[in-house]
Amino acid sequence: MRIKDHIPNFITLLNLFAGLLSIYYGMIDELQFAGMMIFVAAVFDFFDGFAARLLNAKSEIGIQLDSLADMVSFGVAPAFILFHTIEFSIELTGISTWEYLPFTAFIIPLFAALRLAKFNIDEEQQTSFIGMPTPAVAILLASFPIIIMVCLADNKGLYYDIVTNPYFLAGVAIISSFLMVSKIPMFALKFTSVSWAENQTRYIFIILSVFLIFLLKLAAIPLIILLYLLISIVFILFNFENKD
Repeated sequence: MRIKDHIPNFITLLNLFAGLLSIYYGMIDELQFAGMMIFVAAVFDFFDGFAARLLNAKSEIGIQLDSLADMVSFGVAPAFILFHTIEFSIELTGISTWEYLPFTAFIIPLFAALRLAKFNIDEEQQTSFIGMPTPAVAILLASFPIIIMVCLADNKGLYYDIVTNPYFLAGVAIISSFLMVSKIPMFALKFTSVSWAENQTRYIFIILSVFLIFLLKLAAIPLIILLYLLISIVFILFNFENKD
């Protein structure tokens, strides 16, 4: 095997390493760093596929390794982050709640495992996805402690009250799990050309996402994930109408 064939797998292992660091930081209650490691893992997850295509180094072992790394980085690690974020939100708000509520976070890796297994045997999900991709869910969950502790710490308002509500966070875990295994088609951020006609969904999503980030900075992440879901649904309905 050529040396360049190992490069995508090495990048995938960096994704896994970032996921392990996220779990470590989550265990010692450094939730901001735990969240940041999810973002780092997502960057490596993007570039391992990019490198595989660029170097023509796709392999079966690379596909399986990618899913194993994703299970840790985008399944187990964000579950730990959400678990501790729910605990923190209960202490922060003083809301009296069911003592086992934080454990709802652990349904995330269960459904992430199911989604990744389905993805590996589905040959149709090459340029688009069926259901919410695990990295999108992980980025959403990883953003909550950063938003609570950094972005909105000095600017408390309705948004802050929502993201610090333990029932809201538990609800996100349940809804996200459903979305991962749903039949909702969602576009992938994979460009095969720079043509507007072929990539209008992606361009519109990127433009609106940049606007939200400019407006709200990292606090925009949950809204961007919601935007991703809504644009996917709208454009699917639009294309369906065109076909008729």
